[in-house]
Amino acid sequence: MPYYQTSKSSIAEPVNIYYEDSTRGKPVIFIHGWPLDSQMWEYQVNELAGKGIRCITYDRRGFGKSDRPRHGYDYDVLAADLKSLIDELNVDKISLVGFSMGGGEVARYIGRYGSEKIDKVVLIGSITPFMLQTGDNPDGLPPSLFDETEQKIREDRASFGIGFGKTFYGVGLLSKPVSQAFLDWNQSIIMQASPHATLECLKSYSSTDFREDLGNINVPTLIIHGDSDKNVPIEISGWKTSNMIPGAIYKIYAGEPHGLFYTQKDSLNDHLLEFILEGHTYDSILDKTYEEEPFQDPLRMPNTGLI
Repeated sequence: MPYYQTSKSSIAEPVNIYYEDSTRGKPVIFIHGWPLDSQMWEYQVNELAGKGIRCITYDRRGFGKSDRPRHGYDYDVLAADLKSLIDELNVDKISLVGFSMGGGEVARYIGRYGSEKIDKVVLIGSITPFMLQTGDNPDGLPPSLFDETEQKIREDRASFGIGFGKTFYGVGLLSKPVSQAFLDWNQSIIMQASPHATLECLKSYSSTDFREDLGNINVPTLIIHGDSDKNVPIEISGWKTSNMIPGAIYKIYAGEPHGLFYTQKDSLNDHLLEFILEGHTYDSILDKTYEEEPFQDPLRMPNTGLI
């Protein structure tokens, strides 16, 4: 099993991070969401690895097969972990694909280390720019919502995971976009994570302000968000992020929930291939922002959102 050791810093001791690398093609690092691990990218890696993409995935500290330290779950450390992976691979012209919480690592990495080694950025259902409601961010989600989530995890993490998974994939009374077997698999991944890391990362993604970091992104960027996302509402995330990154391409998946990496895996894979492998440069798209018509799969009715 391949592991790399993170660099020692003044705020976090080195830990061993599990990663997988398909080794050939244009390098792309996929950064998973909360509270999952790199297994969530199965349907992207299996498809893209044979089409010119070098798929690199890793388990965030505290999740999957990586070490489970008691400290180091703030975004400065998490971005440093990502930098350690990039240094370990010794490659440049990397595309970073961040889903949900993983979008924060992408933003903070570029905010702290720049884009010298980065070719392109993809943010999928990202928690950027700032999830929490504050005096200067009145549109954010109220702190009480995250407090309630923390309490549910502390009381019965397994029960929380079951309900979370249904919302995550848009499962309702009339909407069954994923099978029960898939939900069971999703639950098993959630329960593999460190309970402590799950709570610490909840605090980090809900309270970290990425507005300054987004202003430093100066590479071609693709933003994808479902407009029925109940976990990370599009109005406070995808829409705002698209207006903070010059030239960002913004794709809205109509009727799709947070977990569109599975519910729209074929369309997402097509969009990733098109964007990552085509010849966009930052200068060529800087003069305009593409806000496309909502993408709708003609074979699937919009998610009802009934829980």
